[in-house]
This record gives sequence, C-alpha cells and structure tokens, in this order.
Amino acid sequence: MTNMNKIHFCRLLTGGAVAASLAVLMTGCGIYSSYTRPDDLQVDGLYGDAGPSAALTVTGAATVADTTSMADIAWRDFFTDPYLQRLIDSVLARNADMRIAFLRVEESEASLKAAKLAFLPSFGLPLSGGLNNSMPLSGGSLTNTDQWSYTYQLPISASWQVDLFGGLRNAKKQAQAGLLQSQAYRQAVQTQLIANTAMLYYQLLTLDEQLNVYILTEQSWAESLEATRALMEAGVGNTAAVAQSEGAYYRIQASIPEIKQQIRETENQICALLGTTPRPIERGPMPAMIFANDLRVGVPLALLSKRPDVMQAEQNLARAFYVTNAARSAFYPSLSLSGLAGWSNANGVIPNPGGLIWSALANLTQPLFQNGKLRAQLKIAKAQQEEAKISFQQTLLEAGIEVNNALALVQTAREKTSLYDKQIASLEVAAESTRLLMEHGSTTYLEVLAAQQSLLTAQLTALSNRLSEWNAVVTLYRALGGGRF
Repeated sequence: MTNMNKIHFCRLLTGGAVAASLAVLMTGCGIYSSYTRPDDLQVDGLYGDAGPSAALTVTGAATVADTTSMADIAWRDFFTDPYLQRLIDSVLARNADMRIAFLRVEESEASLKAAKLAFLPSFGLPLSGGLNNSMPLSGGSLTNTDQWSYTYQLPISASWQVDLFGGLRNAKKQAQAGLLQSQAYRQAVQTQLIANTAMLYYQLLTLDEQLNVYILTEQSWAESLEATRALMEAGVGNTAAVAQSEGAYYRIQASIPEIKQQIRETENQICALLGTTPRPIERGPMPAMIFANDLRVGVPLALLSKRPDVMQAEQNLARAFYVTNAARSAFYPSLSLSGLAGWSNANGVIPNPGGLIWSALANLTQPLFQNGKLRAQLKIAKAQQEEAKISFQQTLLEAGIEVNNALALVQTAREKTSLYDKQIASLEVAAESTRLLMEHGSTTYLEVLAAQQSLLTAQLTALSNRLSEWNAVVTLYRALGGGRF
C-alpha cells in the first residue's frame, strides 16, 4: 500500500469512527432511538380471578404460555348464522362510521407518504424573463430591434434538508404511528359494529321466541278460560273465577302487541346501522346453542396485540415518544443544501444561445438564544409522553375489567341455564296437572292461574338469561379484540 493510499485509508477509518461515534451519541441522547413498550406496565392479573368452571373453560396465564385466544377466530367463523353473516357484511359496507374510519386511514397514509418524501430533495422551475427598451431621448423607430433588450433565465432549483439529527426521521416515525393508530381505530369501529349487529340480531331472535311463548300461552289460557266457563255453566265454578281467568287472558293478549313493537324498534336499530330506511330484517329461527362451551381467552398480553383501543393507546404513546425525540433534536443544528442550474442570455439578445448558470449553497443553522423555549418544549413533550403512558396503562386495566365482567356473566348465565330448563320442565307438569285437577273439581282456578303465571315467568326469564349469555360471549369476543376478517 502506498503512502497516499495509507493516508486515504486512515482518513476513511477516522471518518467512519466519527460517524459511528456520532450515531451512538445521538442514540444515547434519544434522538435516533426507536419506541419500545415500557417494561413497568402492569399486565399480570388483568383478567382478575376468573378461572375455569364446568360450563366454561378459561385458558389463563397460569395454564398456557402462548396467546391462543377466541379473538383469533375470524368473525365469519365465530358467527356462523348465514342470516347474521349477510347482515354484518351489509353493515360493514354501508355504515357511515365505517366509511369515515376508512377515510381516516387514507389521510394517515397520505401523511406518512409526505413524511417519507421529505427525505428527498425538492425541485423547482423559477422561470424569469424581461423586455427592456433603450430608445434614445432624441427619438427613434420602435421597430428597430437594436433598441430592445431581451433577458431570460431557465434554471432548475433544488433544495435538500439533510437529516443529521433525526428531525425528519422522528416526523416519519410519528406518521407511521399515526397510521397504525388510524388502522386500529378502523378495527375498533369494525369490531364494535360487528358486536352491536350480533347483539341486536340475537335480541331479535329472543323477541321472536318470546312472541311465540306469548302466543302459545294465549292458546293455553284460552283453553283454561273455556274450561272455567264450562265449570260455571255446570254449577261448579262461579263468576269470580271466570272474571279472573278473563283478566289474565286479556293481559296476555295485550303483551303480544308490545312484543311486536319491541321487534319493530329492534329492526329499526339495525336499519340505523345499515344506513337504510326502516324495513323488516331477515332472520332465521332461534337455535338451541350458538357458541361452544370451550371459550379460550388467552393470556392477558393478547390484549396488547389484538384489542383495537389498546393498540390505539399504545400508538399514541409511540407518537408522544417520537415527539419527545424531535424536541431533543431541535437543540442541534440543521443542515440544508440548495442549488441552481440552468441557462441565461447574459448579452441580452435573442440570437445568443445563453450561458450556463449554476450555484450551490449549504446552510448549517445552530439554534442560539432559544434554550429557554426549546427546554420548555422538551419538558412539555416529556409530560405528554408520560400522560400517554398513564393512559395506555389505564386502557389495559379497563380492558381487563371488561374481560373479567364478560367472563363472569358467561359463567353465571351458563350455570343458570340448566337450572332454568329443569324449572320449566317442572312447571309445565304443574300447570297441566292443576288444569286437569280443576276440570275434575279438586282444585281452584287460583291455583291454575298461579301455575300458568309461574310457567310463563320462568320461560321468559330463561330466554332473557340465554340472551344475556350470548351478549356476554359477544362482549368477550369484542373485549379480546375479535372481529377480523
């Protein structure tokens, strides 16, 4: 190696070492560092004391080491009713909130594109020209071209801000976090719409079944009323018994239009989600079972990666982190390069093809006498970052509470379901037995009415409990971040 090459090689090593040292220094100052999730977040016990039961298998942090969760199930596989699937498809396509969420994502994508393009030089075409007349005071002909002077410039200008201290990089990172935040918002809207649609649909199925119960009860009570009238005509019953039976029968009849009104109102709520005028909603019969008994909620950390509002909160923290980095980078100088190249007719005559013009300029600007302002901005950014961290932690805690509540409600509803089924079976026997006993004169109409009323109450309560269970499972699915395609 010649001496000249050795010198050149040493300069390269020295320059590389300086660049590496500068990069390490800037990273240590937080200018070039990347966001990482804080280590001091409270994630243990987010689900509370919810544990396994006979009706519901809960897979928690104590039993698994992964994040397998019911939230991983695509919504089409979770909601298998074909009528509900078509309804959810329509809601996602037509709902105004969903369309706005997509537009927000487009806005964030455009902001990120603009932040990336800021790394590239910008070009301009500042064309200029002029026409000057140099006619002498003694007069002359305006047609004499020698008395006119033409000037023009055809340059192309360029400017480039060199990202020495991470200002542009942090702006790009902020835009990336904003895009992820808008995508999480879109997912949150989608998850909420799917859950609301499913709950309203199951409410419709429950109301349909309640209407069927009332219709069957009306028929049964009509038979009891006829039996009471027959007993009175036979001299066994009395007018009071007939009046009591008629009052109970008409009360059941009055409940039927009320249920129909609730069905209409629920259909209108679904139409509001669809963005359409009121119309009937197509649906199937109420199934005996919709969801499996084995529901896996996963470990609490699954909330960090799947639940949209948690994702939004974390991306808000990431944006605040890069805002703090940008506030730190404002203490360092900024370097901008600019240049100009083109043609100009220096002699001011048309036949002259012009001459080449060019210029280059570099500006290195160091902030002076701004330390008070810059320090205040950095202090504000740090405070806002801490606020975002506290908000992120609180979002996690609220998510865990929602999951815990949904788990408890599912467990409770499923434990009560079998008991309600046994109660209804017993009361059906009691209602039929008391009716037969009344016809044979060994019991009174009051016992018949009481048995029939108890059966109706138990049937309606069982339906409400079943709806509560289904709504709790949907809430749990949404709380875990389910609702993806």
